[in-house]
Amino acid sequence: MLPYEIIDFHTHPFNDRATNICAHKDYLPGENTVEYLKGLGISQICGSVLCRNIPDVSHYETYWDMIVDGNNRALMLQKQYGGFYVPGFHVHPDYVKESCGEIERMHSLGIRLMGELVPYMHGWSDYSCKAFDEILDVATEYGMVVNFHTMADQDQMDEMVRKHPKTVFVAAHPREYPDYMRHLNRMKISENYYLDLSGTGLFRHGMLRHGIDEFGAERFLFGSDYPTCNPAMFLGGVILDTSISEEEKRLILAGNAKRLLGLD
Repeated sequence: MLPYEIIDFHTHPFNDRATNICAHKDYLPGENTVEYLKGLGISQICGSVLCRNIPDVSHYETYWDMIVDGNNRALMLQKQYGGFYVPGFHVHPDYVKESCGEIERMHSLGIRLMGELVPYMHGWSDYSCKAFDEILDVATEYGMVVNFHTMADQDQMDEMVRKHPKTVFVAAHPREYPDYMRHLNRMKISENYYLDLSGTGLFRHGMLRHGIDEFGAERFLFGSDYPTCNPAMFLGGVILDTSISEEEKRLILAGNAKRLLGLD
């Protein structure tokens, strides 16, 4: 057993083939997801339910139907997995009133994680639009942590962060050097801006050490983007990096997620 508590801040749990977004579904443990991840030393996972087939799923009449279905699936998986799964939920700027109602509903259930938001899967694309501003204002009022997918348009993310300095943002995916440096610049803009290590970026040597040197280990969270990505690779990128101290590893692997989400 690894000598660390590990919380995977960025996952997309699934309960059927449609909500399993892995490109190699046949090689994943279906009913034994919890057992598999615990076998890697992971004690909790966080994140939202997604469906790769969007927008080609005919049984949804609107994107909002899709949003609610994903959120309800997350709640169902929370019950199924018990304390192992911390659910995240989706919102949509085309449905401001409904999204704000969903924030209230999740708050009443003790859920503090919004996202990972992945706009291109749900038919929207602008984090800086007025409608999303309204949703973020309500999310901030209710103390939500907003985990969002890194979009190609960096300017809209800069604007979003500038307009919402009190919102706790956790950006997903360091990506390549130019994107990563924009993430670090947003950390300068807002002390409430964090980065999860999922997806591309972590395999670039020295990337994480540089970010820690600039802003401290407190601003980075372990995340894998399971089942799209292999959690073992991301664990190795943190645990086996001899340039990162034991205390820094503990913060990244679990401590920061526990602090932001109020986990015991």
